[in-house]
Amino acid sequence: MPGLYEQDVYLWAQEQAAALRRSAGARSNLPIDWENVAEEIESLGSEQAHALFTHIAIVIEHLLKLQSSPAENPKPKWKATVRRARLAIEHRLRRNPSLRREVPEMIAETMARVRQLVRDNLNDYNEQPKVDLDSLSYTEAQVLGDWFPPQG
Repeated sequence: MPGLYEQDVYLWAQEQAAALRRSAGARSNLPIDWENVAEEIESLGSEQAHALFTHIAIVIEHLLKLQSSPAENPKPKWKATVRRARLAIEHRLRRNPSLRREVPEMIAETMARVRQLVRDNLNDYNEQPKVDLDSLSYTEAQVLGDWFPPQG
């Protein structure tokens, strides 16, 4: 039976950091910087969450571009990028299943910033969005699944 570390690094890191902080009160003669060791272990879990957040932002960015950009040529590359990012998300969630509960918040948190990023990208190419970017949002199923905006 695999241990928690093999099942969910994120949850393992959170639990280990909490255990270290509790143990700090027992103060042994070992010269251990308990608080900083706990913070470093906690940061391991935070890195997993950050990587997941980054891949979610990439999916949202390219879904927005697919739905709003008048350009046709880059669309196959954007779809390929979405597929790669979804694969990375699937891997992160399989390795860190406790992060799944964070996904809706990550999607909500990134939408406004990514909309602005796409606006700026379109502006760089003197393109006007085909749809109002503020009217677009995506569900967890759309971000994580195999959904793509209808073309047309």
